[in-house]
Amino acid sequence: MLHSRIEGEGKPLLIIHGFLGMSDNWKSFGSLYAAEGFQVHMLDLRNHGRSFHSEEFSYTIMANDVLEYCQHHQLTNINVIGHSMGGKVAMLLATTHPELVEKLIVADIGPKYYAPHHQDILAGLNAVDFSEKPDRNQVEETLYPFIPDFGTRQFLMKNLYWIEPGQLAFRFNLPVFNAKIETIGEALPSQNHFDKPTMFIRGGNSKYILDNDVPEIQKHFPNFKLVTIPNVGHWLHAENPKLFFEETIKFLK
Repeated sequence: MLHSRIEGEGKPLLIIHGFLGMSDNWKSFGSLYAAEGFQVHMLDLRNHGRSFHSEEFSYTIMANDVLEYCQHHQLTNINVIGHSMGGKVAMLLATTHPELVEKLIVADIGPKYYAPHHQDILAGLNAVDFSEKPDRNQVEETLYPFIPDFGTRQFLMKNLYWIEPGQLAFRFNLPVFNAKIETIGEALPSQNHFDKPTMFIRGGNSKYILDNDVPEIQKHFPNFKLVTIPNVGHWLHAENPKLFFEETIKFLK
């Protein structure tokens, strides 16, 4: 069963993080949505956060994990927010189990195919040699040449934890990501569609959802709206949390 953080009472709202993320990235949002009358379930997908590791890693399997989580917790008529890879999982869940999902919010990802583009990040992560027992500062020094952006490094460093005194490790399953990196970019199956209210929310500086992607989005999600948060990139919810929350709660309410 997927690990989760659950906060609040009321209508179920699932939040699904992106690639190399985890539920902890969303805990401040969890409190905000809970205060608005939602029971917020912030999930760790398989091979991420505190959830189990597995050699099997695909969108079909991840969407099924979320389905099993909902069945286990007896959740129905859910709302779902998914960011990046989590948005792809959310799209697949909504289009294959529309009876489960009431409203869908997809943050900065489209249904199209994306070519692999995490090579620098994976190279940096693979360069960390935990057998040398590095501390957090030494891990960051190793990552810096591959990942010069401070925010991205801090995001990745949140995955560090102490297995035992003096021995750090990453929470995510790096060997599987190395082997299955093509999986992350896979397109939503062409026949899949979801007719209920859907919001796509993108960063104004991000290249993940382009204007010419709109016809394909409309094909899969005819009842959709597109919102752009100006002057932010792919981590739109971290860069402008206030506006992200305002736009999403307006849609959910």
